[in-house]
Amino acid sequence: MARRAQTTTTPSTQLSQPLPFSRAIFPTAATQRPHRTPTFFTRCGAEVDSAIRGASSAAAPSARSRRCVAMIKSPGALPSGSARRIARPTRSRLGASVYRLGNENTCFPLEGAMVLKVGQPGPGTKGGPVVSAGVLSAQIKVTNRPVTQQGLSGMKTGMKGPQRQILDKSYFLGLLRSKISELTTESSKLQKQIDTFNQENSVYLVYEKRAEGLAGEIKDLQGELADYNMLVDKLNTHTDMEEVIQDFNLLKVQNDREGQNMDVIFRDRQEKEEMIRVSENEVDAEKQVTDTILKKMTLQNQVKYTDMKTAKEELLQELNRCQQELDALITQKEILETGITHSQVKQEALLLHEKLQKLEQHRDSMASENNNLGSTKERERLLRQVKEDNQDMASMEQELTHIQMKASKIAEKIQQLDNDIEGYEGEQTQKYKELKKKEENMDNFLESFEDTKAEEQERNLQMRAGIVALLEHTSRNMNRMNQIPSVSANELKSMQEDLVLKETEMHKSQNTAHGLTSESQKLQQDFQKVEKLESKIKIELNGLKEKIWHMSEGLCTYNNLNEFKAAGEEKKKKLLEDMKSLTQKRETFKKATVKMTNEYEALKAQLQENETHVQLSNLEKKWQHHEKNNYVTREFVASKGMESDYHHVVKNVIKQLAEYNKTLIDAIPATRS
Repeated sequence: MARRAQTTTTPSTQLSQPLPFSRAIFPTAATQRPHRTPTFFTRCGAEVDSAIRGASSAAAPSARSRRCVAMIKSPGALPSGSARRIARPTRSRLGASVYRLGNENTCFPLEGAMVLKVGQPGPGTKGGPVVSAGVLSAQIKVTNRPVTQQGLSGMKTGMKGPQRQILDKSYFLGLLRSKISELTTESSKLQKQIDTFNQENSVYLVYEKRAEGLAGEIKDLQGELADYNMLVDKLNTHTDMEEVIQDFNLLKVQNDREGQNMDVIFRDRQEKEEMIRVSENEVDAEKQVTDTILKKMTLQNQVKYTDMKTAKEELLQELNRCQQELDALITQKEILETGITHSQVKQEALLLHEKLQKLEQHRDSMASENNNLGSTKERERLLRQVKEDNQDMASMEQELTHIQMKASKIAEKIQQLDNDIEGYEGEQTQKYKELKKKEENMDNFLESFEDTKAEEQERNLQMRAGIVALLEHTSRNMNRMNQIPSVSANELKSMQEDLVLKETEMHKSQNTAHGLTSESQKLQQDFQKVEKLESKIKIELNGLKEKIWHMSEGLCTYNNLNEFKAAGEEKKKKLLEDMKSLTQKRETFKKATVKMTNEYEALKAQLQENETHVQLSNLEKKWQHHEKNNYVTREFVASKGMESDYHHVVKNVIKQLAEYNKTLIDAIPATRS
């Protein structure tokens, strides 16, 4: 019996340990889930018994049996009506005291289990004991349990099992809350980034405006710095103030002229823009008139108009294409002509080709005449013509030889003159140039003598007047100095105060005078602006009157729609005729270009096959090479001549010698004295 009691206490102690519990799997009445039926507990009890029986055979319990054991150890999982079916205590097969439910065969151990009484609230509900939460369905490894001779050891719970297996409303609400919190944090981060970006953007705009203002100030300061640098350069080079003033006046005049030109250009631009705007308005008005006319037309006329319009566009496109082809052919022709003009060989070939064409035509004409000849008179006429041609050729040959002899004599004379000029060049030419310069200087001096004389006389008179004024001023000061001892200190002080007051009044009067002059200048500028505006307004009024006149004429012309249509038809006919003529010309040009290209290719092939052409091209290359060599030698000779030119050195030496002699002559009287 003792052995039996020991063996029977093992399951009770094993099951008396608290198992993990989760309200998500076995909710109470607080979660508003439906109650379990007694059959559910019957199945759970059977599975618990089977789990306990299989513990000794090292069989793993099922998940359902584990949940039933958890329900047994957690009384709050039982429904409220199940406790009423608990009856008398009985004995299980293992000998433990259990309670048996109503009419079922399920037994629950008494040790460690909480017995519910009638009317007692369940745990986890309002008024019941609080159930501790835990991890659901811990993996219990039955094979690793230590087995003794008294029975099974106590069942231990795992530290952490798998996550939820049933995803209910609370689980999804928790997920939603976590995702919402993540979204809110992310949106707050994005909002912060947007705020920082906006702040940086506003600051960037402010800095950009400031940078533009500073750039303008830098430009102004750079202009002032350039002016100051120019003044420093003038001071360093010891230039006179008069030259600076002259430069200033010249720049001022130039700036005023450029400003006037800019104003004229601006006015022209405004006028052009106004004309463009007026023309655009007129075009829009014409389009509206045409649209109204089209709307008033019948369907047949509208279809006819659209067909004619499309045909017109196609013809215009074709005309443009033909014009482009014609321009391309003209450019090709110009390129070929320029190529022919640059090459002497090609020119000679062209002349020979023209001569060949003329001779071929002459041959054809003579052949036709020979075919037509049949009488003796015509033969005599031909013999006479041949004799005349031979005489003309002989006379032309004599004239040609005479002209060649003249040309050779003229070339010899030119060569002699070139040699003479080269011989006379040198010191004589330089002396001639110097004398010519001196003569020009003398002429300039004589021409400007009267003006310079008058200027010097005026300057002398001004200096005399200044000397007289200075003498008068010194005499007055001497008289005042003589009168000073008789004046007392008080009088002198009062005179000084009067002097200070008068000086202040003088400064005030000068300031007022400057202010009045500046105001008068401003008023004059405003007056000039008003005059300019008045002139502009007059010009605009005249332009508007002209526009009104043109518009009235346009209204008069466009009121007569029949004449307008007739003019359009005539214009259309004229354009069609022009198109036909242009197409014919295009065809003729095409034929001519094809013929010319064929002839050009044939001539090109003949030239390439011709030995004289090859020799001429080789000679031309040699000639170019010799020309390059001649140019290089000329440059070398000129550079060496410039290096060996000593005349400017001689001039400098003579000038320095004269200056040195002059200084010596000036120093002799000083040494004697």
